[in-house]
Amino acid sequence: MLGRCRRVVVEVTVTFLAITFLAAVLAGFFGGLFGIGGGAIIVPFLALFMGVPIHEAIAISLVSVIATSNAGGSSYLEQKITNVKLAMYLEVATTAGALTGSVITLLLQSWVLFMIFGVLLSYVAFSSFKSRASDERRIIQNKFADVRQDGLSKYLGLAGSYFDVSQNKQVEYRVKGASKGAVISSFAGVTAGLLGVGGGIIKVAAMNMFMNVPLKVAVGTSKFMIGVTAAVGALLFFIAGVVDVYVLAPIALGTTVGATLGTLIMNRLRSYVLKISFGVLVTYLAYTMFAEGLAVAFKITLPMLGL
Repeated sequence: MLGRCRRVVVEVTVTFLAITFLAAVLAGFFGGLFGIGGGAIIVPFLALFMGVPIHEAIAISLVSVIATSNAGGSSYLEQKITNVKLAMYLEVATTAGALTGSVITLLLQSWVLFMIFGVLLSYVAFSSFKSRASDERRIIQNKFADVRQDGLSKYLGLAGSYFDVSQNKQVEYRVKGASKGAVISSFAGVTAGLLGVGGGIIKVAAMNMFMNVPLKVAVGTSKFMIGVTAAVGALLFFIAGVVDVYVLAPIALGTTVGATLGTLIMNRLRSYVLKISFGVLVTYLAYTMFAEGLAVAFKITLPMLGL
């Protein structure tokens, strides 16, 4: 893929810098709320509205994810929301997925990959809407702490706690399903390399749905992880010379500012609100994946704001 990239010079003006900075602030803000890098907004924005070639948009997005991860990840660490042990464990699988993602893309046709991720994200969106009230109910009933851990989760010491500001309560939880979470995280790594995102959209859902991790802990832990995931792909794009530093600068600065703002208010919001918003975003991404797959495979064009 990289070998076919042609360097296209984008005219950078004051207006261009201002618009991209504001868009990046918005992307970083939602990234901070949901534990993602903001690439789901940055890549379509740069490619569709600012005339940046798609490969450069993906490269710039991956590098900016590193910046937003540093800003958001450190904030959640200070708030003691992040589960560092869980992050380190899942990051091994995620990085492996990012490294093997390029190999998979060579073996499978692109439309097949788009359809696979479309199905996966549709399931995530459905589950998010269906379980929109479960986090708060389980917090009240102390259900997150009342589970039996599998052997691997117990051995790794993946239990933890955090203070939920919206509930005004210290929440204890025990992580389970370590093996299942690692497998799903490897898919998140593949997504990161393919789409120019940090893979957080899948990791947050995996931790919350399959590993008994409260949503806010999943968000904070994902934010801590995504910078490492993105760095794997970003390094390849730097070597290939497709990262435009003049476009990258306002994007990286904007996402950092936005992510900082998002992390300051996330713990003050109810999990119900976060899950509904998260479900809407994932629904949009699922539709984008299906639309792109249909366009590539069958030349069927659907309206979309995406890749």
